Amino acid sequence: MGKKIIIDTDPGIDDILGLLLALSATPEEVEVLLISLTFGNIEVKNCLRNAVSMFHIIEREMQWRREKGRPEGFGALRAHRPIIAVGAENPLEDQKMLADYFHGTDGLGGIHASHPHLTPTEAWEHLFHTTIDHAGVPPATASDSERAFTPSKLPAYKEILRVLRDNELDSVTLVAVGPLTNLALAAAEDPETFLRVKEVVVMGGAINQPGNVTPMGEFNAYADAVAAARVFALTSPNPHTTVPPTKNGKLPPYPSKLSRQLTLRLFPLDITLRHNLSRGQFRKAITPLLASGSPLAEWVDAFMGHTFKTLERLHRGHEGDAAQLSMHDPVCVWYAITAEDPKWLPSENSPEDIRIDTLGQWTRGMCVIDRRNRHRIEGEEESSSDHGLWLSGSAGNRIWRMDGSPAEENFGEIIIQRLFS
Repeated sequence: MGKKIIIDTDPGIDDILGLLLALSATPEEVEVLLISLTFGNIEVKNCLRNAVSMFHIIEREMQWRREKGRPEGFGALRAHRPIIAVGAENPLEDQKMLADYFHGTDGLGGIHASHPHLTPTEAWEHLFHTTIDHAGVPPATASDSERAFTPSKLPAYKEILRVLRDNELDSVTLVAVGPLTNLALAAAEDPETFLRVKEVVVMGGAINQPGNVTPMGEFNAYADAVAAARVFALTSPNPHTTVPPTKNGKLPPYPSKLSRQLTLRLFPLDITLRHNLSRGQFRKAITPLLASGSPLAEWVDAFMGHTFKTLERLHRGHEGDAAQLSMHDPVCVWYAITAEDPKWLPSENSPEDIRIDTLGQWTRGMCVIDRRNRHRIEGEEESSSDHGLWLSGSAGNRIWRMDGSPAEENFGEIIIQRLFS
């Protein structure tokens, strides 16, 4: 039986590639229990449309492969139908920020308008959480839904808790590749059940790299800094030492004592920027598949074409076949599938006390590390020489920051081979 995973995501471009990577695995590698959706790259209603459209395309692709006498692939999906649950529409605090400037307003480069024949058209709104605004969302067919996934009417954070409650302790890995709002809500409602998770794999933050939305802030950490800080705090022996102050008191404080600490593996920009797919790699692989009539190739080519054009517009040096798209989210999924590979390495200082700034005008979402060379001290009382309890052995977060990978040199090839072979 494969590793059990939950994927918490805001399906834009690299999120979709990460989901396809998981679903195209073998049943012996992975079992996707739940896909929980959050705002982030785009509004959550568009995230839902993209997820449902993905399953619709997978169904068409498998049928096309059968007709061509090719292996169907997508063994993990055929072996286990995942649940889809709709989650947070807004951050816990602060103004919402989206990344539609890069992903397009629909999250996939305008694909639903430019390629309407690839978007399902029959009603499915009633299958999901009834409070979400589905205005203008093209729906999927009920038959696709019945075959490919199980829709949930529970909020995503409640589904996360249900899955963790229904499975054995330390048997489920939670891969979080969007803002951490759903995770923070789940942990606030029932921290002990949330801590049943084997580990949380987070794409977010920047340590020795500049941010990608502000000089210091990476998008996921910035989009809901309070949620990120609250989830990070669960790695501490005493979460109250790092849990952030809040403006509206929406979420309760954690209990003073919890039965265990969260294991959190952080994939910041420092490592994800080293995992790329070039336009040349993609073009070489996709061209014969387009000629053969692959529905998946046509769908992915449509939004990837938009992406490479956007890269050319936004970043110098990203022209032609040399253009590189960083696989931020797929690398986290790949870790969840291949975590036993000894080439996955944490930083030499791990576990590290990494905290998320939630209040700074220019530093919201910043990953803060105490780089001062100072000696540890005993006790939990804040002193004039240790404001913030950075030196206390019983305070601070304990984050496993990932810094080494078995796939750095050829990750683009892995993605292509996994999705289309």
